[in-house]
Amino acid sequence: MQRHRSSALAVAAAALALCAVSAYAQSERKAVLRYEQMIEEGSPVELFELEGEALWKKQQGPKQASLEQCDLGMGPGVVKGAYVHLPRYFKDTGRVQDLESRLVTCMMTLQGRSHKDATHRTFGNADKPSEMEYLVAYVVGQSRGIPIDVSVSNPKAKAAYELGRKIFFYRAGPWDFSCASCHGVANKRIRMQALPVLSEPSGARGSYATWPAYRVSNSQMKTMQWRINDCFRQMRFPEPTYASDATIALSMFLAVTANGEPYRGPGTKR
Repeated sequence: MQRHRSSALAVAAAALALCAVSAYAQSERKAVLRYEQMIEEGSPVELFELEGEALWKKQQGPKQASLEQCDLGMGPGVVKGAYVHLPRYFKDTGRVQDLESRLVTCMMTLQGRSHKDATHRTFGNADKPSEMEYLVAYVVGQSRGIPIDVSVSNPKAKAAYELGRKIFFYRAGPWDFSCASCHGVANKRIRMQALPVLSEPSGARGSYATWPAYRVSNSQMKTMQWRINDCFRQMRFPEPTYASDATIALSMFLAVTANGEPYRGPGTKR
């Protein structure tokens, strides 16, 4: 009898402890959400969008042309709503492209710039953001409020999605990590940062729909290519080539998983 009573007390104590932990986690999460709302109110993303619009219209390169006739998939010069359909297959390049790789294509074809010139400084810093970061902020801002709708009807788009899914779960490197190591199991956290399950719509929608984003911690606008490259760095993988097929495929997997979510970027992150 005494043993049963002790067991019951132990179970009750464990249950109370779990409730306490759960309540603390919920309270902490609410505090983080309040903090995120506060920093978003003072976010400078609109300034990045305005600078990006100016660069979009600026004549430069050997051809002294602007990017105003850049075809992002909805016709030359159509920016509104274009981002929520990217990545997508482009017939003129014969490959699946995300926003950043497509902007590089337009810089080369419309402005006559070399690939080296178009990609020599894709990631900036707090003192000097990059041209690409400004342009990305402008373009994605034109899709705010429009549901993400990335299609895999094209065979190459479907292949990119499948490759991205394989990369997401592929374990390698000195730590035997994969994207799923952090973003494949529910209720994982790094310090105060919750780690969404990006292989499921509920997790992908909340995260993908707010990137690219302005990072308050380092006062920088960060693109999706930067986000993926930085994840590879944290997993101790070699850094991917900028706008490589692998990073575009991973973006395709995340975008398709997030389909249906209204886009809310550029976001603001802590």
